Amino acid sequence: MNPRLTVITLGVTDLARSRRFYCDGLGWKASSSSDEHIVFIDVGGVVLGLYPRDLLAEDATLTPGSGFGGVTLAQNVGSKAEVDAALQAAVKAGATLLKPAADTFWGGYSGYFADPDGHPWEVAFNPFWKLDEAGRVVLPG
Repeated sequence: MNPRLTVITLGVTDLARSRRFYCDGLGWKASSSSDEHIVFIDVGGVVLGLYPRDLLAEDATLTPGSGFGGVTLAQNVGSKAEVDAALQAAVKAGATLLKPAADTFWGGYSGYFADPDGHPWEVAFNPFWKLDEAGRVVLPG
C-alpha cells in the first residue's frame, strides 16, 4: 500500500451548516462534484469531505458507541484491483477489515479497514476523479 492520504472526511451533524461554514465563512471552494449529500473541497492536494456523521459511520460499518470519532481517512487509487491489493496489504500488516471492497451506490468501488488503534481508512476507486502523477486527487473545478 502506497503511503498516501487523499481524503479526510468529517462526519458532520448538519451538512448545510458545515458547507456554509467552510465555503461561505472561510471562503473555501466546493468542487462541482459536491451535491446536496456530500461536499468536497480541495485543501492543497488533499480532499476535505463533509458528509453526515450517521451515514459516514454506516458506510464504514461502525455502530454508535464503537468509539467512532466522526472522521475517516481515505486513499484513492486508480483501479478496483488496487483497492483489493491495498486492503489485503493493510490486513496482512495487522489492520482489521471493516468492510470488504464492493461496488458503491455512487458508482465507485471501495472498502474500509481499521488501523491497530481503530482509525477507519477507506480505500476507494472513483472513476469520476482523476489522479495526478503523484497519486493526488484532482477535483473538478
